Amino acid sequence: MSASHSHSARAEPNLTPILDMVFQLITFFMLVINFKTNQIDTQMELPVVGSARPVKADGLLLLMVNINKKAQFTVFNKPYSDRQMEQYILAQAATDRLAARRMNSSFDENDDLPTTVVIRADRNTPFEKLHHALELCQANHYRNFVFRTAQARAADKPSGA
Repeated sequence: MSASHSHSARAEPNLTPILDMVFQLITFFMLVINFKTNQIDTQMELPVVGSARPVKADGLLLLMVNINKKAQFTVFNKPYSDRQMEQYILAQAATDRLAARRMNSSFDENDDLPTTVVIRADRNTPFEKLHHALELCQANHYRNFVFRTAQARAADKPSGA
């Protein structure tokens, strides 16, 4: 008997196409994931406004500023001191300037940033904290602001409205 008859033929699958497909899926989901939604502090009670509308961002650039009920700035649900918040906004402004330069080659360092700043503050936040957040953003050339509120439910609206 020959040696080829003593060994049975085994077929081994080619895993290269499967691994390639898995890699492409991972890459796709990494590109489309939205990290900005993680910046929302879900423990805050937003003020209720009857005519609240969704945020319309003209570009893709958003900066989330959260102020919790203890009047602390929060990023990714972690409280920041006023100094840390200043550094955070300064770093975000530098990043947004680079993005604006990529989108528009004639963008100047002193131009207003195209980023929309979404300010989410607890309904019990003192006005001084909101004013401080606005000043920080304006000092870094942010000019587009949106104040996030909760929309009034039908049960919350006064009768006749």
